[in-house]
Amino acid sequence: MTMAMRDNTAPSPLREAIARAAPLAVLMTGLLALVLLAGMGDIVTQRRVILCLINVTVVVGLYIFMGNSGVLNFSAVGFMAVGAYAAALLTMPPMLKNTFLPDLPGWLAAAELPLVAGPFAGGLVAAVLALAVGGPIMRLSGIAAGIATFSLMFIIYIVLGNWNSVTGGQTSLMGLKGWVGLWPAGLFAIGAVALAWIYQETRWAIALRASREDQVAARASGIRVVRLRLGAFVLGAFTCGVGGGLYGHFQGTLRVENFYLDPTFLYVAMLVVGGTRSLTGAVIGTVTVAALSEALRQVESGLPLPGTGLTLTAPAGLGDVVLAGLMLVILIYRPQGITGGREITALFRRKT
Repeated sequence: MTMAMRDNTAPSPLREAIARAAPLAVLMTGLLALVLLAGMGDIVTQRRVILCLINVTVVVGLYIFMGNSGVLNFSAVGFMAVGAYAAALLTMPPMLKNTFLPDLPGWLAAAELPLVAGPFAGGLVAAVLALAVGGPIMRLSGIAAGIATFSLMFIIYIVLGNWNSVTGGQTSLMGLKGWVGLWPAGLFAIGAVALAWIYQETRWAIALRASREDQVAARASGIRVVRLRLGAFVLGAFTCGVGGGLYGHFQGTLRVENFYLDPTFLYVAMLVVGGTRSLTGAVIGTVTVAALSEALRQVESGLPLPGTGLTLTAPAGLGDVVLAGLMLVILIYRPQGITGGREITALFRRKT
């Protein structure tokens, strides 16, 4: 009788699969709701939400490697830049490329992919670069790995900023068609979340998270830590490259200075605030920091108080100070971020 009761109370495979997929369904629904709500707002609100959704794609790419491996990563913006320029160069009409970049190699000057293929092409170029340079970096851990990824970001920035014949160097690369609106940005963000969830459910990601908790024990168990890290690094670079392609076709122009220190620390802050160890943390952290930054931006520019005739203003730079303070508070009082490193359904699960 005891065995029968255990069989009846044991979760079925279908029920367990539904429970595991619940966070993905909730996150995708939340992003879809964000797109629908933004569609009812003005053009300024829509542009802010589009940029937030692009940031979700990039931060999810950062989470794929940093969240599952536990290795500090500052190179996401570098791969975002590679994806942005690759997507731009592969989708711009040849006539525009001959005008702005007359010294391009012949095959690149003649290439013209469909616009929708641009972000994927940018992601593939970023992934190939990550595969080429990631091997030695993946052997490092701790602060050494963080410095190595920061150095990689810096190298990418220098190369792009001085490769005048291909990127235009420090000048603006113009002529990109701004086709990325609410729905394209939303669908790509949902796709990035789905890709990250599928990956984190694989045995490779589970083994990588085991090495995150105890690298020595993982190696002793036969887990190939370097190979698993490299796989996550390449997949994360692909996702960041896709985000870069979206960013370029949202802004319409590219400047290499847009891919340097400010976005590097902003994306890390978004992941840390939300929680580095969960996909939910990546999404919630991005949306939270984006909403807070927008509110502070409005206060800095002057926010009228209805019915009072007064305007609430704050000194320039308040947003950066508040964001830094928020990170300090999170790190001191909730080191695992807003979500505590748990997925969204686990946040509301009652403890037994």
